[in-house]
Amino acid sequence: MSRVLVVEDNIDLAYGLRNNLEIEGYEVVTAADGEEGLQLGSQLAEPPDLIVLDLMLPKLDGFRVLSELRRQGVDVPVLILTARGEEADIVRGLRLGADDYVTKPFGILELLARVEALLRRGSDEPKSERLIGYGDVRIDLAARTVHRAGRAVSLTPKEFDLLVTLLRRDGAVASRVELIQEVWGYPSSVVTRTVDTHIGELRAKLEEDPAAPKHILTVSRVGYRLATEGSLD
Repeated sequence: MSRVLVVEDNIDLAYGLRNNLEIEGYEVVTAADGEEGLQLGSQLAEPPDLIVLDLMLPKLDGFRVLSELRRQGVDVPVLILTARGEEADIVRGLRLGADDYVTKPFGILELLARVEALLRRGSDEPKSERLIGYGDVRIDLAARTVHRAGRAVSLTPKEFDLLVTLLRRDGAVASRVELIQEVWGYPSSVVTRTVDTHIGELRAKLEEDPAAPKHILTVSRVGYRLATEGSLD
């Protein structure tokens, strides 16, 4: 049974999330503020397998909770909850190490699908020792590290997975639907800007000029592809 930590100060919303997650068979622990959430996320004898984290919390906001969890080496998947239209909050959360986000108000079926996908992705992720790359970017699959021009680049877990998924296509186009299925494990019916947001972050970190990318390319009305000239075998 997977354990989910829900950090949410809205009593009604927290109750609804707990109730629906328990119906789906998850063990649920709740926290009503950021300090309690940080404590439960990092100090439980049986740590959670996934954290659902609201960004607007009393005592410690969700950004500080997330940052401190990652600083302490807590690498469980984190799904952040944010207000609709707050794109800056989404980007900041992803940069701090969140794996995905849901905007309020959200449908419970969508949230459950994302929880299931994040848990499944974490448990099924294959291990490999092969070194791959393109241009001046080198990726160590076993260590899950990325270097560009010899310098370490910090990627979130999903940014890393997305980059590797594109690279393994050897230049072929991947649609947004294919990427949302392969990287996040969501059904094709889930509509989200998650892929586009993560692509933007990858370009910011790995392209010399993110506004005019040479490697992580957009294919109009289709999706994305990775220019693989100079790739490693």
